Amino acid sequence: MAKRKTKFVCQHCGYESPKWMGKCPGCSSWNSFVEEMEASGNRNKHTFNVGRNVAHKPEKISSIQTQQEPRVTVEMREFNRVLGGGIVAGSLVLIGGDPGIGKSTLLLQISAQLADKKLPVLYVSGEESIRQTKLRADRLDITSDLLYVLSETNLFDIAKQVEEIKPSFVVIDSIQTMYKEEISSAPGSVSQVRECTSELMKIAKTNGIPIFIVGHVTKEGSIAGPRLLEHMVDAVLYFEGERHHTYRILRGVKNRFGSTNEMGIFEMKEKGLREVMNPSEIFLEERSEGASGSTVVASMEGTRPVLVEIQALISPSAFGNPRRMATGTDQNRVPLLMAVLEKRVGLMLQNQDAYIKVAGGVKLDEPAIDLAIACSIASSFRDQPTRPDDIFIGEVGLTGEIRRVSRIEQRVQEAAKLGFKRVICPANNLDGWTAPDQIEVIGVKTVQEALHVGVSR
Repeated sequence: MAKRKTKFVCQHCGYESPKWMGKCPGCSSWNSFVEEMEASGNRNKHTFNVGRNVAHKPEKISSIQTQQEPRVTVEMREFNRVLGGGIVAGSLVLIGGDPGIGKSTLLLQISAQLADKKLPVLYVSGEESIRQTKLRADRLDITSDLLYVLSETNLFDIAKQVEEIKPSFVVIDSIQTMYKEEISSAPGSVSQVRECTSELMKIAKTNGIPIFIVGHVTKEGSIAGPRLLEHMVDAVLYFEGERHHTYRILRGVKNRFGSTNEMGIFEMKEKGLREVMNPSEIFLEERSEGASGSTVVASMEGTRPVLVEIQALISPSAFGNPRRMATGTDQNRVPLLMAVLEKRVGLMLQNQDAYIKVAGGVKLDEPAIDLAIACSIASSFRDQPTRPDDIFIGEVGLTGEIRRVSRIEQRVQEAAKLGFKRVICPANNLDGWTAPDQIEVIGVKTVQEALHVGVSR
């Protein structure tokens, strides 16, 4: 009997080695190599030729006729927004998130809404029995004859059920529990995740069935398994939030059929997830009146403006190296803006600890929040509160100038809708449009001018 060969595979990036190594040369991670058996010669023992199409011939790009991708929408408009307007036929969507965040609850609600539209849905759970899934469905008041539940981890058996039921949508919960018999490694390993995702992609593309895949995340916050998994799918969505808080954020980081800047906000209730149509009111409802170090910024999340509170706490440092901490924004942005305030404005911040937080658990990365962070730092340092009806928008340059931002009209209109009276924004953004009558727009060119207007001495 021939001896089976073994190999060592990195569980983070998929790097293969004939011997064990402590540090992976591919991703520099430690103790990530696991011994796996090499695949046998007959790897294609089971071939999933479900409605396989004939290979197409290459065509000239100038002769290809384009058309709008047909989409299926669900009742949750926030979910449609993140996907770019709805679910595309034949798409493979990966949804990742922390344990217990609500991934299964979200997909079960989406499956029920699709089944209510007379579209058969197959919900495959590899982590729970069908009775456990039924208990969750009872809690969510889900009853539909077109929602099929299957508790299975063998991908070949799942493919047979897809061929028999012919569902319009398939949910796999989760990809780390699925396995192929031809691969000797354990479920969740790099080889199993890669091969199972490849077969699911083949089923989705050949039959035009949208497939949703649930993926576990590592302690660093990335989806477990090789990075190849995210490259293979059509869309990657992250379900973010704290387990002990009610609000959840669905964010797209990859989407071949839409924008990756969209964000959907949900609230966890006893009856499941409920979409939040006006997130600005949610993020500002607990804002303290008259507190120093608090400003409001109008940030763009895709095509939607969102008003978020930015808080800063500046206190004298008790150590030689002051601390610079940020939650909800880039960690390197805080010392950069503090250096601009110290050099261009004259604030002595070199011996001050700085703590910056974006309230509500939102993550903001765009440059338009620079001015709001700078004003909140100055407000906390001077112990002078800003006006509660002010909005700060603008990018701060290293020379202290306030640079223009995009979509200023939508930001100002959202601020006016929520009752704010003044918007402090770059002066170069004032041309070519008219502000609403109920709000005053003040253009500033430098950080000094913005602090003079927004933060009283």
